[in-house]
Amino acid sequence: MLKKDDIKTGILLGLLAPFAGFAGYYLMRFRLFTLKEFWQVLMMQKSLLSGIISLALIVNVIVFTLYINKRIDKTATGIFIVTCVYAVIALLLKWIF
Repeated sequence: MLKKDDIKTGILLGLLAPFAGFAGYYLMRFRLFTLKEFWQVLMMQKSLLSGIISLALIVNVIVFTLYINKRIDKTATGIFIVTCVYAVIALLLKWIF
């Protein structure tokens, strides 16, 4: 699956990779909180949520770079599309809340 050159694979990777970054951020900064408490903090502080989304997108950038360097361009395109959607969501959360 990881060597498959397909936009659908890129979209799937682009959707899943930020969750790894999100989980890493949770484990580094909020491991003393339960997941329920962590979500409550995120819902009270929307600016924190947009910042975490932005940091989670760094994982997408890393995965995108790996696929571009391996010349697996269709998959990289899927990752890029999802990264753009996540970035728009992060900006909207920052401007609206």
